[in-house]
Amino acid sequence: MVAEDRYILKRKIQAFGNTVLFMLCRIMPIQRNKIAVCTFEGKGGFGCNPKYIVEELHRRSSVYRFVWFVNDCEKEFPNYIRKVKNTAWNRIWHLATSKIWIDNYRKPYGTVKRKGQYYIQTWHATIGFKSIGLWRKDAFSKMAYLVSKNDSDMIDYVVTDSEWCDEMYPKGLVYNGEFLRVGAPRCDVLYGEREKERKKIRKTYGLAETDKIVMYAPTFRETQRNGKRSVASGELSIDFGRVLEAMENRFGGNWILFIRLHPQIAEKMKLDFNARIMRRIFDVSMEDDMSQLLAGVDAYITDYSSAAMDASFAGIPVFIYADDIGQYADDRGSMLWNFTNDSYVEVRNNKEITPGIKAILPYSIAQNNEELEQNIRNFQENAYGEKVKQFMESVNLVFDGRASQRIADIIEQCITK
Repeated sequence: MVAEDRYILKRKIQAFGNTVLFMLCRIMPIQRNKIAVCTFEGKGGFGCNPKYIVEELHRRSSVYRFVWFVNDCEKEFPNYIRKVKNTAWNRIWHLATSKIWIDNYRKPYGTVKRKGQYYIQTWHATIGFKSIGLWRKDAFSKMAYLVSKNDSDMIDYVVTDSEWCDEMYPKGLVYNGEFLRVGAPRCDVLYGEREKERKKIRKTYGLAETDKIVMYAPTFRETQRNGKRSVASGELSIDFGRVLEAMENRFGGNWILFIRLHPQIAEKMKLDFNARIMRRIFDVSMEDDMSQLLAGVDAYITDYSSAAMDASFAGIPVFIYADDIGQYADDRGSMLWNFTNDSYVEVRNNKEITPGIKAILPYSIAQNNEELEQNIRNFQENAYGEKVKQFMESVNLVFDGRASQRIADIIEQCITK
């Protein structure tokens, strides 16, 4: 028996034990007003799509009881949310007795849903760059498929924000159920006037109200070995001093740089900057709510993070810095967009994955620091705004600041059933 098969057998045995416990918990009634929430398998805190749904539900009524699974109970939550340590027994007990489940990732293998319960899957990205699920082809492990299939079979609704997602998600999430094209709740905070969030973030970090912020947030990376996942990390090749200088030359004002690494990567990587720019750089990797950060910044740089889409919908300038396009595509199995090694070729959607869509990415692409500097210096607001508008139309985007309200409406309907 190969190592991957042994690992899968071990996981199946563990899953069977969890399933038995779920079945035993069925002697307890489902609590109609109880809502179980989790983000990023317990690694996340009060953030992403679930945060904004929960806030809307609480705004409507204080009757709801929210249980939120977290690995780190030191994370801060509003007092109307009960933090629960993300242990197997806690998950089983609270999931088995909750009327509604809200998650942006996958439930552990062996989780079982009861009749009369409803599972709202928001996912943690909408229109993205990197392939997921079956679109990853051979890079999608057997164990990942089993976990995905077990989770997707329990889902009642998957939240989307576009026709693009509706085409990609069936194979991407291994899911054939109902979609709710209502918009992404996490993007509600990005819609319309953002002055409140701009002032809040500057106050939090002791910045002047006139300071401008560019955020650099590369995507999460992982490796697979014998079916097991592990976090990949490496040195950052981006020249932050050069970025800040280019921003000031192009846009004027005093610029500050926020770095947001995925929390698991941040734990492994030591950030080291020279003294000249140290005072102008802030590590915001451990902030729970990426969307609230985005709402307060003036520009955004990433490689393949779907937050690029969120930022651009709000009119924030987005710059792609991807110094490993070929390698990343090979590791991922495929990409949702047709990236090439030519930074100046238009990047269109992968027609195999989204055949009904005809879209062009509105962002400049850089594969080295020289190209990134030039893209910043040559940025044209009007041309960028028109490209983003065309992009939003081509994917049939829903972005109007009311996604959380629509999902809360549906959840309340489920609760009364």
